[in-house]
Amino acid sequence: MAEKVLMKGNEAIAEAAIAVGCRHYFGYPITPQTEIAAYMAKRMPKIDGCFLQAESEIAAIHMVIGAAAAGKRAMTSSSSPGIALKSEGLSYLAGCDLPAVVVNIQRGGPGLGGIQPSQADYFQCTKGGGHGDYRMVVLAPSGVQEMYDYTAWAFEIADQYRVTSMIFSDGILGQMMEPVELRASRQETPQEGKPWALTGTRGQREPNIINSLFMQPEDLERMNLERFVRYAQIEAGETRWEEYLLEDAKIVVVAYGAAARIAKNAVQAARTQGKRVGLLRPITLWPFPKQPLERLAKRVRAFVCVEMSMGQMREDVELATRCQRPVYLCARTGGMVPAPEEILGKLEDASHGCCV
Repeated sequence: MAEKVLMKGNEAIAEAAIAVGCRHYFGYPITPQTEIAAYMAKRMPKIDGCFLQAESEIAAIHMVIGAAAAGKRAMTSSSSPGIALKSEGLSYLAGCDLPAVVVNIQRGGPGLGGIQPSQADYFQCTKGGGHGDYRMVVLAPSGVQEMYDYTAWAFEIADQYRVTSMIFSDGILGQMMEPVELRASRQETPQEGKPWALTGTRGQREPNIINSLFMQPEDLERMNLERFVRYAQIEAGETRWEEYLLEDAKIVVVAYGAAARIAKNAVQAARTQGKRVGLLRPITLWPFPKQPLERLAKRVRAFVCVEMSMGQMREDVELATRCQRPVYLCARTGGMVPAPEEILGKLEDASHGCCV
């Protein structure tokens, strides 16, 4: 049996990255994700890795571009305003078709906001993060074990599809401690498996060129269309979600991350009251689990979105269900966290068809 260790969520992310061969971390401290950088600063020198605290978030993401272009597994992490500063680099990673992992341990906003947990970066990260036509894979863990497991998965997806994978979490999960089974053992994809990488020709091949600038619009359109073929493959092969007590549910709660933990408690409480309530937890926020929601919309009465934002995911639920059923919202924002009692109140509204 694999070893279990009591770890913070932030530490679990860092340890998983190391376990799967990440040896290049570039970051900048910001609450509530600073433990990731601190952990990497301690561990990387002991394993012949590279830890570098950049002069800014902007510098850190561009260092990731350089390491990824050389075929290395590279990672950066930040929190909400820091991710906003990285947005140009996120677009360049996509434009160069480079694999990388980015971690967002969210805090309240907009602006500097506060250091309490939030999910209000949903639009920013699921709809791109920077300029242009592109997508990032966005994974939303709901526990410390998943912080570990999904980080390993994020590197696999990034290498397989040459995309950026994001771990999309918040200050609750980043700071909480739970037992973690250290089971990741996969190693870094060798550079031989990345024939596009800038590793030097050694006089044996033509030079590789990694570039995101296309002066001819026909060339840029062709590249964008080719990327969206890969994005369709990701949607077909990597979409994940969890179903809980949905077999006979008439009202479905939709929640992800830390909010899903609270929502599950509310669903259990509603069941003890005789209400036929279930939970669908999106694990991939992009690709979003549209198909199961569309199927559920054909037989349930209503949906209730539970979010630590003003309803950003709600729009994707409405799109996925094609507005066939009402979608209620139980939301807290600015660093506030929904309580099970608030969710139960919204479930009561949904069961009686009250105002959305």
